[in-house]
Amino acid sequence: METAALLKKYNVATPRYTSYPTVPYWDIENFNTNGWLASVANTYASHKDEGISLYIHLPFCESLCTYCGCNTRITKNHDVEVPYINAVLAEWKMYVDALREKPKLKELHLGGGTPTFFSAENLKFLLNGIMKYASLTSETELSFEAHPANTTSMHLTTLYSLGFRRLSLGIQDFDPKVQFLINRYQTPGQVAEVTARARGIGYTSVNFDLIYGLPGQTINGLTDTINEVIIMQPDRIAFYSYAHVPWLKPGQRHYDEKDIPIGDEKFALYQLGRQLLEEAGYKDVGMDHFALKSDSLFQALTDQKLHRNFMGYTNQHTHLLIGLGVSSISDSWTAFAQNPKTVEDYLDQIEQGILPVEKGHFLSGEDLEVRKHILNIMCRENTFYNEGIPEGVYGRLLPLLRDKLVWVNEKEIRITTKGKSFLRNICMAFDEKLWLKQPKTELFSSSI
Repeated sequence: METAALLKKYNVATPRYTSYPTVPYWDIENFNTNGWLASVANTYASHKDEGISLYIHLPFCESLCTYCGCNTRITKNHDVEVPYINAVLAEWKMYVDALREKPKLKELHLGGGTPTFFSAENLKFLLNGIMKYASLTSETELSFEAHPANTTSMHLTTLYSLGFRRLSLGIQDFDPKVQFLINRYQTPGQVAEVTARARGIGYTSVNFDLIYGLPGQTINGLTDTINEVIIMQPDRIAFYSYAHVPWLKPGQRHYDEKDIPIGDEKFALYQLGRQLLEEAGYKDVGMDHFALKSDSLFQALTDQKLHRNFMGYTNQHTHLLIGLGVSSISDSWTAFAQNPKTVEDYLDQIEQGILPVEKGHFLSGEDLEVRKHILNIMCRENTFYNEGIPEGVYGRLLPLLRDKLVWVNEKEIRITTKGKSFLRNICMAFDEKLWLKQPKTELFSSSI
């Protein structure tokens, strides 16, 4: 079957599998905060030598990017910065108290929202507060997301002085028509300037985020965008499918749905982008990600050390990920927990001295087994069953096998070269909870 036909066939609503079970299938009725903290402490005690991962969600943006699916708060009032930072530091202290010692950080990521909404001075205040109760090693990887239009030299130098060596720039598309529709503006010149300045300071890895399927996007416009990007040679590129979920993100109703490329149009954008990136020397690294051979993400893939968590793909593997801030998700390996989704609820719980956890899930033995296989598929492109592939999984793999997206024997499943573009669909074959209870409403975006 031709690639375009396969893309059309498998263009169905699928989870992105940053966790298993996925959030809609969490058993929130049987979750409790005391059990969550116990799981955090137990996992830390068992794996403290490897260190922990820390994600800090900084939700504020000065304007709404209408395509965005992240949890954000739109404001031009920068007086919100310090109270929010104090709340995050209070939450962090609650976790450190649960761990009973200062943990070693293996990775720390500032996400958003727009972390560079915060002044460099306030980011330093935040990070010094975090470091007061943590230690770093020579292997610690610190990274942050940045808006090219508001990232200053002071941001770059301040974060570099604190140990940051990676940054991710949200590009999406350079086409002026697309930028107008999604209310996201930055020029190639601004991006090139920030990239060059960061590398001049000493940053060793720069990622660009691109999206295909945006409203108003065309083959010519995306070609121009990717050619501009290739000139700048970012070390990594995330090439995401636009997720149209207006029932979750009303901002996406700001443009007409007839402006959104679908079907063959969207498939063509994906194929074009992938071809241009591969021709420029970027290697396919898991789902949606491309990297130069010199980048640590590609090296982790070749060394079979690639990992995936709520922050996406990483070359750092830890069993404990703590998420701080509004809507952040934490992972103790045997449990998940998510913070309140509104700034007001988050701040209110912190003010009351309550760990701000809104919901969560304790993983069963079956959950852990399924999670293992999904992670293997996502990060290693194969998985192995000692006792043989379960009948249900095998049956769901048969259509993928017929389309030559997977190779299967009695105990092993491998992703084929053709199958790399369909990782989300392949992972669905392992998702017992999804097949047990098919969603009756829209929960996920389309896979392509």
